[in-house]
Amino acid sequence: MAKILLIDDDDDVRAAMRQSLAHIGHDVIEARDGQEGLRLFPDSNAELVITDLVMPEKEGLEVLMELRGSHPDLKIIAMSGGGRQNPADNLRIAKYLGASLVLYKPIMLQDLKAALEKVLA
Repeated sequence: MAKILLIDDDDDVRAAMRQSLAHIGHDVIEARDGQEGLRLFPDSNAELVITDLVMPEKEGLEVLMELRGSHPDLKIIAMSGGGRQNPADNLRIAKYLGASLVLYKPIMLQDLKAALEKVLA
C-alpha cells in the first residue's frame, strides 16, 4: 500500500485517521502541524500527503503551496472541518492551488477509502 504523511493539529482526529489508514494497509507518518509536516516530508518517502487546512504554525494552504512548488506530481488530499474559517472556501482554494482531492471533516472510513483509491489509482 502507500506511504502517507498525515498532517493534522487535532490529536484525536490524527489518531483516528492514522488508525483507519493503518487498518486498510497504509504506512503512516504523522505531523502535528504544517511546519512539522514540511520538516518530515523530505525523509518520509511519502507518496501521498493528507493535510488539514486550519492549523497553527503553518496552515495547510501554505503546506500545499510549498509541496506543489517543489513536487508538482505529489498526490495531496486537503481536508477541513472549519475551525475559525469557512471549510468550503478553504477547500475551494486548496483545489485551486493544486490539491488532488478535497474532503470535508468528519471523514467516514468508506469516504476515506474511496478518496485513496481515486488519488492513488
